[in-house]
Amino acid sequence: MSANSLPTNVAVTHDLTQFIARCRWEEVPAHVRHEAKRALLNYFSVALAACYDPTIEKASRVYRRFSAGTESTVIGRGQRMDMLNAAALNAMSANVFDFDDTHIPTIIHPTAPVAPAVFALAETMRIAGPDFLLGFILGVETECRLGNAISPGHYARGWHITSTCGVFGSAMASGKLLRLTPGQLTWALGTTSSQAGGLVETLGTMSKSVGMGNAARNGLLSAFLAQQDFDGPARPLEGVRGFLNVTADRPDFEAIVSGLGSRWEILNNTYKPYPCGVVLNPVIEACLALSARPELAGGGLDRIERIELVGHSLLRQRTDRPAISTGRESQVSAQHAVAVSLARGRAGLAEFSDAAVRNPELRALGSKVCFVDDDSLAVEAARVTLTLQGAAPLTVAVDVARGASAKPLTDQDLEEKLRVLCRDGGSGCNPARLIDAVWSLDTAEDAGAIMRLAAGRG
Repeated sequence: MSANSLPTNVAVTHDLTQFIARCRWEEVPAHVRHEAKRALLNYFSVALAACYDPTIEKASRVYRRFSAGTESTVIGRGQRMDMLNAAALNAMSANVFDFDDTHIPTIIHPTAPVAPAVFALAETMRIAGPDFLLGFILGVETECRLGNAISPGHYARGWHITSTCGVFGSAMASGKLLRLTPGQLTWALGTTSSQAGGLVETLGTMSKSVGMGNAARNGLLSAFLAQQDFDGPARPLEGVRGFLNVTADRPDFEAIVSGLGSRWEILNNTYKPYPCGVVLNPVIEACLALSARPELAGGGLDRIERIELVGHSLLRQRTDRPAISTGRESQVSAQHAVAVSLARGRAGLAEFSDAAVRNPELRALGSKVCFVDDDSLAVEAARVTLTLQGAAPLTVAVDVARGASAKPLTDQDLEEKLRVLCRDGGSGCNPARLIDAVWSLDTAEDAGAIMRLAAGRG
């Protein structure tokens, strides 16, 4: 790309950093503030659920060897580490089960890279609740606007967009809390741009968690370096060889700066009712409805000859994974999600575990799945048809899956999600106290104190 091909009337980095530095809590609408608390409630749910997952167990053993302090909490494990390692592990926990929030249409998981960084920071310096929430909101705004600018081509090229954009969100959220100047925020973006990484090829494996952890860790590190006037390029985002032009064919620069302060991306956030890739939500919902049909009672599953999934092409592209061997892989496998939902009539953490994946009956049922692409359907819609031996086909169509923007989980749903996942994770944390603390965070004098409620008994 030549320098002449870059729009001269768009100063992406300048406009973004000026906005972040100058934005005040009083300028954030009430419904945006409330959505931030919903996102954090969901964050604690999913991070506590996974705090003793083998991925976190293994990562913790390695990361603690290099920990430089004990100032920050590792969620649910009764452990403390330095800020950077705690942020990394807590970001991993939030994403292990793929149960975290999802920004539409980028499919970024916004909270996992940002919340761990600002919570780790808030345990080392006293930050009032409103300031904390403002930093978090601005971090989410940054990563999601970057995602809007490079989607869908960025993900299609193989970049794991939550990791690559999330690191910028972590940096700007941390930078806001550190009260960096616009110039220092620009330098933080520059250092961040050299650390943005993560590949779609790692999905379904533990390797993906390293990219997630690095997004939280490296963003925080970039902000601290910028605080020391560690400089960087003037246009790290829109420069000829900046992040946007390197990782996307035709980035939409205006998507980053248009409507700053009047259009808030956190309002496009959604929360999952099932621990899997978001494109599977309507399929699971249809299969749960089918599982209750009388035709499938008393051995009726054995009569299924074919299971047809009609959905947006992203459904097939991201979830056509018939030969899986782990629970991590099952989170992005339509074959497994369909089989376990039909057979058990449930779709919780146990249904996406290693044990469930090893079930030979579920494998056999999943082998009957076939895909039909229909891009006239939205990503949150799907149609499932069962062809039965000696009976008429059964079909269930889901126009809008539960958890989608048009059918969101309620505050009460998110509270119940925290209660269930907190219990399942084995941390010993009190969910009622966490729920109260999150809802009252905007009145808290010390935002970091909430981490004591999520520390776990070890």
